[in-house]
Amino acid sequence: MQANLSFWELKNWFSNVDFTIVGSGIVGINAALRLREKFPSAKIIILEKGFLPQGASTKNAGFACFGSLSEIIADLKNHSEEEVLQLIKKRWEGLALLRKKIGDQTLDFKPYGGYELFFKENESHFQECLQKMPFVNELLRPIFKTDVFNKQIDRFNFGNIHETLIFNPFEGQIDTGNMMQVFLKLAAQENIFILNNQTVSQFTETNNGVEVLTNDVSFYTKKILFATNGFASQLTNGEVKPARAQVLITKPIENLDLKGTFHIDEGFYYFRNIGDRILFGGARNVDFEGETTTQFGETEIIQNKLEAILKEVILPNQSFEIEHRWSGIMGMGSGKNPIVRQLSENVFCGVRLGGMGVAIGSIIGKELADLV
Repeated sequence: MQANLSFWELKNWFSNVDFTIVGSGIVGINAALRLREKFPSAKIIILEKGFLPQGASTKNAGFACFGSLSEIIADLKNHSEEEVLQLIKKRWEGLALLRKKIGDQTLDFKPYGGYELFFKENESHFQECLQKMPFVNELLRPIFKTDVFNKQIDRFNFGNIHETLIFNPFEGQIDTGNMMQVFLKLAAQENIFILNNQTVSQFTETNNGVEVLTNDVSFYTKKILFATNGFASQLTNGEVKPARAQVLITKPIENLDLKGTFHIDEGFYYFRNIGDRILFGGARNVDFEGETTTQFGETEIIQNKLEAILKEVILPNQSFEIEHRWSGIMGMGSGKNPIVRQLSENVFCGVRLGGMGVAIGSIIGKELADLV
């Protein structure tokens, strides 16, 4: 099937392909840029199933973060101290790489710091985090050389939460749209072809490469690299589970006195200001089964929960209007470590970013390319 392609189209885009990358998000483009460094004359194409990068790269909340205190404590219950330390180190180094590659001004990076809130009704969870904070600070000291987390009194007039917040001065905000536009420009500058609206339906390994079948074309490539994150369940025998994240944003709010990135309940709820608006997302824990999906969209149960917390906790006694809603698809699993793996002679994948794609996407893309 060649979708009425001309000789010229087949020759210029689909012949003598050295590397095909599936997914034009943070991981995919960083993998392509790294391959260009290693193989200056290689022919590199990226296949993207959406008209913009699908998944989470253009749909995330723009948090430059590496894990809230409660999330790190939860991770320590399922991973060794060394595993957690190395994962946070990778996230921190990934953020540094992202800021270096794109530039803080272009990213609109704002180092406002991050805060964690605790619901009043969850007293035991709050006390556990306070008790373990010195231990977590000591664990992270080799990376940050100082305490990461400290206590602050709520100055934002939140409702129904403990007066004590946990502050992390190392967090910041970025502009997700700016970030991805620059990545797309860098790919074009490096003679990397991005082909949109191309869904890979099948790939078959041959003696000297891989035959790739999309909705429009069949062609051969020497190597194929999958950077599809939450859409990679079949590639990894279920080690990656899709996780939908629903998000809303308000209209501008007059005299909004709130700046920073904010987390609640092990990161299942997260919000930030974008100028004088509030972006708020999460509540996946209200309906894990329903949100384990690759289908974009919003549901009443999640949106109602978000609006209730927005009204009762984040903006009590303050009027607001919702302007827009959307969703993104993350890649989760039983483990927090990303999967960067050679699947066969000519097939590779870099997936399962665990909701931390902004932090680790650049490094995972580099690691994926370095498998080749």
